[in-house]
Amino acid sequence: MKERTEKLPAPAVSGFEPRDGAAREAWHLFGIMSEFVEATDRLNRVRPAVSIFGSARIPAGHPYYTLAERIARLLSDAGFAVISGGGPGIMEASNKGAHFGRSPSVGLNIELPREQFSNTYQDISLAFRHFFARKYTFVRFSIAYVVMPGGFGTLDEITEALTLMQTGKIRRMPIILVGASFWKGLLDWMRDRLVSEAMINPEDVDLMRVIDEPGDVVEAIFNYYEKRGFTPQPDELKGYLNL
Repeated sequence: MKERTEKLPAPAVSGFEPRDGAAREAWHLFGIMSEFVEATDRLNRVRPAVSIFGSARIPAGHPYYTLAERIARLLSDAGFAVISGGGPGIMEASNKGAHFGRSPSVGLNIELPREQFSNTYQDISLAFRHFFARKYTFVRFSIAYVVMPGGFGTLDEITEALTLMQTGKIRRMPIILVGASFWKGLLDWMRDRLVSEAMINPEDVDLMRVIDEPGDVVEAIFNYYEKRGFTPQPDELKGYLNL
C-alpha cells in the first residue's frame, strides 16, 4: 500500500528570537538540522527511490511532460518510489505519474520567490528552506537520477551528482538523460572541450547515459543493480555522512 500523508509545514524553530546576530545565526542552525532529521525519518521507509529532474516551465500536454509522466508511472509500478522537486512542470508530471502507480510519489518542495508552487500529486511532501539540505536529500535517498530537459536547476542537479561520483564521495548510480536531441549539444561540448583539454577524464562522460524509451529507462536501472543490489554498503552509508 502507498503511504498517504498530509504535507508538512516547513521546519521552523519558534518561540524564541535571540537579539544578538551570532546567537540568531546559531539558533537558525536548529531549523536547518530539523530539515535533515525530518527528511531522514520520512524517506527511510520509501526505498528504493528514483529522482526525476526537469524544467518547471513545461506545461501539461507538452511532449516532455507526457514522457516524464509515463516514465514515472512505469517506475512506480515497478516498485520504485519517485522523487521530484515537488513543483510544476516536469516535477508535477513525475509526481502525477507516480501518484497513480503502485509506489509513493515524493515531493521535495523548496521556498522560492517565483516558479515554485507545490503540485497536488505528492503522497509524501517535504518542505525545505535551504537548497543544500534539499540537494543532500536527493543524493542520499536516490538510487538513480532520470533527467528530463531543463534549465539551470536541472544542470545543477546533474553536475552535483557527477562531481560527487567522480570524486568518490558517493557510490556510482545511473544518471539517465532523456531527450537525445536536447542533450546532444551539451555532451558534444563536454567531449570536445572538457575531455580534449583534460578538464575531465574521457570515462567521466560515460557516467551519463542517454535513453529515450520509457521502458528502457526502467530496465537500465534494474540491470545496473542486478548484481550489486539497491541497499548501500556500510562504508557507502558512512560516506554520505561526510558530504
